[in-house]
Amino acid sequence: MFRGGFAHSLDDKGRVIIPQKFRLLLGEKFMITKGVDKCLWVFTEEEFRKLEDRLSAQPMLDSNVIVLQRFFSGEAVDATTDSQGRVALPSNLREFAMIDKEVMIIGAVNRIEIWGKQRWDEKSAAMTDELISESAREIGIG
Repeated sequence: MFRGGFAHSLDDKGRVIIPQKFRLLLGEKFMITKGVDKCLWVFTEEEFRKLEDRLSAQPMLDSNVIVLQRFFSGEAVDATTDSQGRVALPSNLREFAMIDKEVMIIGAVNRIEIWGKQRWDEKSAAMTDELISESAREIGIG
């Protein structure tokens, strides 16, 4: 399970350090793709395979399935970290997530999310007690 948040900077080559505690859970190879709310989602290979398996089990011509397959797989990349724990974020994914220099890397249970710091600060500020309570009730844990 991925937990915690870490502030980092993107280097001149578009690389960011993945915190060691996350690297240990990710394994050698992992997947980076677009995420909801204009962030990047980072999955272990196993978790990404589960997502793809769920999508491929759906009716192939269902327009909702097509949208999700394109969104999650269309620009997904296989990734590894270098010897210093950095991962290169492709320019198309950085642009999608509005990542320029300052980055927030947060644990989100079964995945990591990579955010542009300003975007994360805005999203985090919008998570009011009311929204959190309502969301918890909606999924049956509140």
